[in-house]
Amino acid sequence: MSTTTQAVEQFLSKIEATRDLNIFLEVWADDACEQAKAVDAKMAAGTAGKLAGMVIALKDNICYRGHKVSAASKILDGFESQFSATVVDRLLAEDAVFIGRTNCDEFAMGSGNENSAFGPVKNPLDPSKVPGGSSGGSAAAVAAGLCHVALGSDTGGSIRQPASFTGTVGFKPSYGRVSRHGLIAYASSFDQIGPFAANVADAVKVMEVIAGPDDFDATAIQEAMAPATKLAPKKVAYLKTAVDNRAMDEHVKKAFLAQLELLENAGVVVEPVEFDLLDTLVPIYYILTTAEASSNLARFDGVHAGFRHPDSTDLESVYKKSRSEGFGIEVQRRIMLGTFVLSSGYYDAYFGKAQAARRLVQEWTNKMLEEYDLILCPTAPTSAFEIGREVSDPTVNYLEDIFTVQANIAGIPAVSIPMGVHPNGLPLGLQLMGAMGADMDVLAMAQWIQKH
Repeated sequence: MSTTTQAVEQFLSKIEATRDLNIFLEVWADDACEQAKAVDAKMAAGTAGKLAGMVIALKDNICYRGHKVSAASKILDGFESQFSATVVDRLLAEDAVFIGRTNCDEFAMGSGNENSAFGPVKNPLDPSKVPGGSSGGSAAAVAAGLCHVALGSDTGGSIRQPASFTGTVGFKPSYGRVSRHGLIAYASSFDQIGPFAANVADAVKVMEVIAGPDDFDATAIQEAMAPATKLAPKKVAYLKTAVDNRAMDEHVKKAFLAQLELLENAGVVVEPVEFDLLDTLVPIYYILTTAEASSNLARFDGVHAGFRHPDSTDLESVYKKSRSEGFGIEVQRRIMLGTFVLSSGYYDAYFGKAQAARRLVQEWTNKMLEEYDLILCPTAPTSAFEIGREVSDPTVNYLEDIFTVQANIAGIPAVSIPMGVHPNGLPLGLQLMGAMGADMDVLAMAQWIQKH
């Protein structure tokens, strides 16, 4: 029988062999080997935790005490965390082993993992393509077999879209289901930590450990996570508006309709629903998340920690020069957009209207999920795109999130599971959205769909 120590050694060897993919920003080889030996000893003594032997990678925006964390940004280069995220403590308590921190889009802002201050991650299935973003390093680590499971964060699709692009399983829990304590914030009313795995069963195991109330996160759901009550879907809706959307690749549409046919053949009632607000989802998402980001990222100023510009002479120049050079272009763009929509004279016109529209999306989504077990749509409108593709308009990249942001706006759980292969050889993802709080139901139904 393979030991945890052997598994870690094999993963470390594979990580070394795939360094050109730029998946890991830092590998904790010594730590991982020590942890593995301790876990093997516990297993031999019969005292090991639920996740003994599971090797996990952490996205570089999740804090781990005594280890560096940078959110893939120059402004936090060299910063070492003084405490661990709640998810990290809970995983360690069940004898998981951490192997390293994965590359991501800077401050989790991006759809291709090209916005990292440390260079883009390459998709292990085709190194000329992106692995998706912002949790691209975590998705690529699982797809390349460099760990059993990786944690990512999902603000508007940052777990599910990379899962789609890499042929992995990616789960975004209900908002508040998993504590955000120790997650470097992008947009606090949207962010959720969740797992990438090679199969749904591993995602379930991790969720059973990391979910639950937490005194350090006032937004955490106070009730313990209930076990699954729906093991198979009886009636599902699919977003006809998404299928007919101009952003949808023809081959993605064909694969999705084939999935619906398979479900019908398995006895599931499948019905189309019109979602008139689909084209407003991305504007709602970007107005609200950039507003929250401009507030959250104000703390990174070159004074407290991380990068300080060497040419700064007084407080104003410390702020200006450190933030101008420390933040990448996309982060600067989103901070400025967020500051604009919150500014005097524009607050009601943009932020206030977006909040009202968010409520409409939540109400529509919740109403649908009273009638249907799941809402289905493709995870992403295309397969993985080229690294370095030329786009003159940044909103082209923003449309990558068109099918995933609904779950974040509504706060509901959603999972991406593999949905066949594009003619170009790259994987596609099927997204399942379920009712608020029904996380285990969504995962159980995802497992059933994969089997059938």
